[in-house]
Amino acid sequence: MILAMNLCFRTIPTTCTTVKQQKDPPHQLNPVIPTKTKACECFDLHKELIPYEKAWSWQKQIVKQKKSLLQEHEDCPDTLIVLQHNPVYTMGTGSSENYLNFDVKEAPFDVYRTERGGEVTYHGPGQLVMYPIINLRNHKMDLHWYLRTLEEVVIRVLSSTFSIKASRIEGLTGVWFGNQKLAAIGIRVSKWITYHGLALNVTTDLTPFSWIVPCGLRHRQVGSIKGLLQEYQSSTQYAEAIKPFPDDYQLIDISYKSLIKEFSEVFNLEIHQKAITVPEFWREDHYPDWRA
Repeated sequence: MILAMNLCFRTIPTTCTTVKQQKDPPHQLNPVIPTKTKACECFDLHKELIPYEKAWSWQKQIVKQKKSLLQEHEDCPDTLIVLQHNPVYTMGTGSSENYLNFDVKEAPFDVYRTERGGEVTYHGPGQLVMYPIINLRNHKMDLHWYLRTLEEVVIRVLSSTFSIKASRIEGLTGVWFGNQKLAAIGIRVSKWITYHGLALNVTTDLTPFSWIVPCGLRHRQVGSIKGLLQEYQSSTQYAEAIKPFPDDYQLIDISYKSLIKEFSEVFNLEIHQKAITVPEFWREDHYPDWRA
């Protein structure tokens, strides 16, 4: 049933199916904000599996608190949550059940219909999820700009850390390598406060994606960082360049550190790590206080 709530690697050559890719002239996107650096509190749960419902409620609580601060004309700093999820499918506000390749009553995992944009997607172990809860008044009050800037964060991570030359595809949201979607993006903005965010496949088991039509795109594929690196490690020409091959935990850590670095630079934010204990997180109706 659908649930709802009240490292440096050698360049990998592009040998995937050729697709039309968007070329972004320099004047189209200037993701580094030319303003004074602002603080951003970061809750680091990137090694933890957090149930989707818990993280979703937490985001909405933070958004509510930030709205209250704005109404009182108080400072509204930015927040970033990074985590992994237990296996789950999520759908956007207007998502169609036609993109589910199973009977909803016999779904392999929980299915949540949320208030974000976009169609159905999968979250699970090995996928890093970033939830920026930021006040676009402090950046740029433009949703197109915000989506393209989230994409820019991932494109820089893949290029600078893994030498994967990913890109955008014209008319689609997300980050791609050839015909493979490596990162999905779905957001909600309320009174210019953002929530939901992006999901980057690092070491993800891609099998659950085959039980849906990811993002409603029938003729596209889903890929991962690990999959691309393994593909080219098997090539004699590149095998020596990426040895020793990092294990899953290392890939997750490397990707997380790069995401934080690029997010900080692209949004011109100074990241402040917030201490959080998982036992505290699981207390009934309790969520870490981003203001503490």
